[in-house]
Amino acid sequence: MTLSTNPQAVVPTAGPTSTRGASPTRRLVTVAQRLARADDGAATAEYAIVIMAAVGFAGLLVTIMRSDEVRGVLSDLVRSALTVG
Repeated sequence: MTLSTNPQAVVPTAGPTSTRGASPTRRLVTVAQRLARADDGAATAEYAIVIMAAVGFAGLLVTIMRSDEVRGVLSDLVRSALTVG
């Protein structure tokens, strides 16, 4: 199976599974196409890592915000901001 040379549409086409016997130019094009598609899922993996980091950070913030000291400091800050005079 070989892949089409159109970079916009990667559609498998019937053909030999190796480039043996193909011209050097055709082999170079085939290798370049494979390398260009080598990181197809990289963006998805990066998004997953960022989401996991955000979830971890949110969990840390929830833990910190539940502590009595932080709750007291925030309550005092809100009271002082809402008092007139």
